[in-house]
Amino acid sequence: MNKSVLAFFAHPDDAEILCAGILSLLKKAGYRIHIATIGLGDKGTATHSREEIISVRRAEAIEAAGVIGGSYHCLDFDDIFIFYQRESIDKASSLVRKLQPSIVFAHSPDDYMLDHEISSKIVQTACFTSGMKNMAIPEKPYGPVPHLYYTDAVESKDKFGDRIKPGLFVDISAEIETKEKMLASHASQRDWLMAHHKVDEYLLAMKSVARSRGDESGFEYAEGFRQHLGHGFPQDNVLLEILGKKKLKLTNQIK
Repeated sequence: MNKSVLAFFAHPDDAEILCAGILSLLKKAGYRIHIATIGLGDKGTATHSREEIISVRRAEAIEAAGVIGGSYHCLDFDDIFIFYQRESIDKASSLVRKLQPSIVFAHSPDDYMLDHEISSKIVQTACFTSGMKNMAIPEKPYGPVPHLYYTDAVESKDKFGDRIKPGLFVDISAEIETKEKMLASHASQRDWLMAHHKVDEYLLAMKSVARSRGDESGFEYAEGFRQHLGHGFPQDNVLLEILGKKKLKLTNQIK
């Protein structure tokens, strides 16, 4: 198995909010960590120009990934204009083939904004096409199809406010300080969220969700995931093999 992991999301700071804990665990297990975004993060500001915030957020994303020795990649699409179309599929597929991950993390298919939902579909397709010969991109195909896991939705709820039930919980109690440090690298987003959402306590909100998932699973802090188990995707739970039963609690989705 290629010991490479790709956390592939819509915007800078999504990976840190949703799965930085498990990325830290996998880094300790000997995996190379890559964080990628489809969007530039250009809408995440109430004060900066487009060019300024792109530069700021790229630097923040690089710093955050660096906390665990990871790399950052961006497909350079504008926020809010992330569409399921040929250019985005080709770019995402090219990155997957370039990095050849055996494990990929993506947004929940059901979330509060379309950038997240469309990114989830794009990443699913990029994984599925990893071994297809006739994709019109220069990178060579590789296989098998990587294991694909969906993270929690933001605030652990779908667009109707119903709480999402993970297929597995991962104990990130020992990684919560690392997760917090990674998220704190995205300093520009605290100001943006206060201005746009009227929400403060950027880091505390992340920890509150992790503690809530911990309460559900018997851990102090936890992250929730669902595995893509559709036709053509791996059916075994590789995270259980890597992290062991002490770090995972399974629900009725993945046995």
